[in-house]
Amino acid sequence: MEPIISFKNFGFKYRTQASPTLYDINLDIYPGQKVLILGASGSGKSTLCNCINGLIPFSFDGEISGTLTVAGIETKKSSIFELSQSVGTVLQDSDAQFVGLSVGEDIAFAMENIRMPRSEMVPLVEKNASIVGMKDFISHVPFELSGGQKQKVAIAGVFANDVKVLIFDEPLAALDPQMGMKAVSLIDDLSKEKEHTVLIIEHRLEDVLYRPVDRIILMGNGRIVADTTPDELLKSTLLQENGIREPLYITAMKYAGCSLEGNRNLCSLEDLELTSENENRLKAFFTSAYQPLEESKAEPVIEFDHVSFSYDRQNLVLSDIDFKIRRGERIAIIGKNGAGKSTAAKLLCGLIRPSKGSILLEGKDIKDLSIKEIGEKVSYVMQNPNQMLVKDIIKDEVGLALQIRGRSAEEIQSMTEKVLKACNLYKMRNWPVDAISYGQKKRVTVASMMALEPDVLVLDEPTAGQDYRSYTDIMNFVNALNRDFGITILFITHDMHLAIENTERAIVFSDGQLIAADRVCSVLANEAVIERASLKQTSLYRLGVKLGLDPESVIERFISYERGLAHKEAAKDAAPSSGGASGSEGKEAKADE
Repeated sequence: MEPIISFKNFGFKYRTQASPTLYDINLDIYPGQKVLILGASGSGKSTLCNCINGLIPFSFDGEISGTLTVAGIETKKSSIFELSQSVGTVLQDSDAQFVGLSVGEDIAFAMENIRMPRSEMVPLVEKNASIVGMKDFISHVPFELSGGQKQKVAIAGVFANDVKVLIFDEPLAALDPQMGMKAVSLIDDLSKEKEHTVLIIEHRLEDVLYRPVDRIILMGNGRIVADTTPDELLKSTLLQENGIREPLYITAMKYAGCSLEGNRNLCSLEDLELTSENENRLKAFFTSAYQPLEESKAEPVIEFDHVSFSYDRQNLVLSDIDFKIRRGERIAIIGKNGAGKSTAAKLLCGLIRPSKGSILLEGKDIKDLSIKEIGEKVSYVMQNPNQMLVKDIIKDEVGLALQIRGRSAEEIQSMTEKVLKACNLYKMRNWPVDAISYGQKKRVTVASMMALEPDVLVLDEPTAGQDYRSYTDIMNFVNALNRDFGITILFITHDMHLAIENTERAIVFSDGQLIAADRVCSVLANEAVIERASLKQTSLYRLGVKLGLDPESVIERFISYERGLAHKEAAKDAAPSSGGASGSEGKEAKADE
């Protein structure tokens, strides 16, 4: 069988960069294969796919070495239009892909470009909308849809030319957990029904492996690090070495001292066949004594007192919300898209005010406070970074809020450098904001709010679009703010890994109602809450069920073990070094070098 995509000694260097982004790529992908292209930010995975769809070299100029053929066409001798007949791409940022004023217009756009008769176009638009479950939304405005709905429209839009290759660029970034599972299932169905060759660009390995993939191409520093099966990759050390998060159940097996060899179907927890030795080790680990998670007894810093809110004075977006958040807590605010999470955050920040009830901030009713007064206490990082960015240069954006508050030039420089390093942005400090990726823009907005060191920091989907290395850098800095300065942290998130590893409690919304406010291990073990909030059971829960153990105890034991590791690491960092500097000072000095 001839490959549908074939790289031969391929390399690429952007015109504006001194060094190549891709080196010595030799890769054949065959018709009907489903391939995950995995890698950290900057690994070259997106550049690789942009070479396939023709954005390189026809939109992004640079030097190509070697050859790349797609569906028998050498790309550098082709055009974007010609390649679009064979390759369809669903971008990470769906908003950047929309051109129509309605869902139907957007799906029809590619058909109009090839002058398809209207009599053929209308039935095909309806057919493609039906395939992705959006037939009832054909007259809707794309920008008013949820993240998951936007992605479905983008997928339908690339079907017009009956393409052979489908590329999905970080398809899970903006989706709630259940919608992410549906997206993975939809991609899997598409790969089977029409025998599309499917390329998925992601760093969320566990979520993609919800459905099987044929191969994983691991990218690192512009090269192919591995071209292998999921099982073989999980058994290796390549994930850790290349900044990719392994599935939680694999981490749990390592904590329990299990060998990854000898287990069948390692990449699928449902099909995993554990050796008897590993099963015994896991049961011993999860049933051993551990330090239970403690609940905070500090005074409340935020109180929602029977709060309701409506944008149009008719339909309630939030109904009778009542909870307290104590000073210094780390809280996960979770629920499906449209559940009311972001509305609750806007209420807290004073951007909108309650229709009924009251919100207390450090004992004061926020209705008596201006947005500026609230902003001195609460910082809010929005989900869409494009709605926050103002300045042209990254370091200027991060220092803007400090400048507005009249801080000295020395303070601004010191804090800006500190947060840029923590968010892995320091090397890009002088770059134009428009020149960086969506995920990097997200980091810039997080850094700009971190620089203020607020009393309460609200982060709306802080890890969306972030690879594990960048995610870890951001979380380490946020947790240090919480640990060292007592800053209360609220994470509005779909990321159950984040909730497990970085919060004590979870507040859960569903259809504008508060359905749970409890310890995170209790929430994630509550099947009714998980289902109602459109979450998904974590692999720790499913591992507990597989072992015949109480899932809540399994999750709490895992969290307790990880917190113990984190405390040991923090203590090591805080210990005086041989040179007499503190751990944090030593780390800063090393970063400066």
